[in-house]
Amino acid sequence: MNDPAAPLFAASLLPYLLFLWWAKRSGRFPPLALWGFALTLLFVAITIGAATIALNRYGQELANVDWLHGGAEAFLSLSNLVLLLGFGSEQVLRPAAQSAPGQDDQLAAPRPPKQ
Repeated sequence: MNDPAAPLFAASLLPYLLFLWWAKRSGRFPPLALWGFALTLLFVAITIGAATIALNRYGQELANVDWLHGGAEAFLSLSNLVLLLGFGSEQVLRPAAQSAPGQDDQLAAPRPPKQ
């Protein structure tokens, strides 16, 4: 079975690896979120392996072999959960910013001038 999108799928690996490299070097991402992005690569590898097993053992596409498809998708859920915890905990653990008096007024809609 020749999938015309296969070369595009393979070519997308390089930009994603460059993104991971940049994200790690930038220092702007929480460490747990970086793990979540890396686990997405694990999901891709597991999906490729599961698709190969589905085709060779069952003669079916991965989407038609429920237990393999569900198992592969579980790793996507895992990577999404780790991303959520990575970015979410960053928000929860960040101390609340104390606003200075009058600072909130700058964010509000402009008031008409007093007469």
